[in-house]
Amino acid sequence: MTQDAITRAAQVLAGHRDSIDRLDAILIYTLGERFKHTQAVGHLKAEHDLPPSDPAREATQIARLEDLAKRADLDPEFAKKFLRFVIDEVIRHHEKHQS
Repeated sequence: MTQDAITRAAQVLAGHRDSIDRLDAILIYTLGERFKHTQAVGHLKAEHDLPPSDPAREATQIARLEDLAKRADLDPEFAKKFLRFVIDEVIRHHEKHQS
């Protein structure tokens, strides 16, 4: 490989890494915003003695996210695992509100 090719590859790599860093920040801020809303839902559920989880809603959301993942060319199984992780964390927070 020539020095020019190595330099160009390094530039392309740096551009991809910059994009990844920006997208990571977007993901974190988006999750933060999402959890603000789920915290409000948890408080509301606790105030009205509603169960911390809603299996029907969870199933709907998982199916919706699976469809979004397919359209985004993202592995639907990964998307389901990710949402399951997020939902489990939300339920854990909701259970804390009820104690």
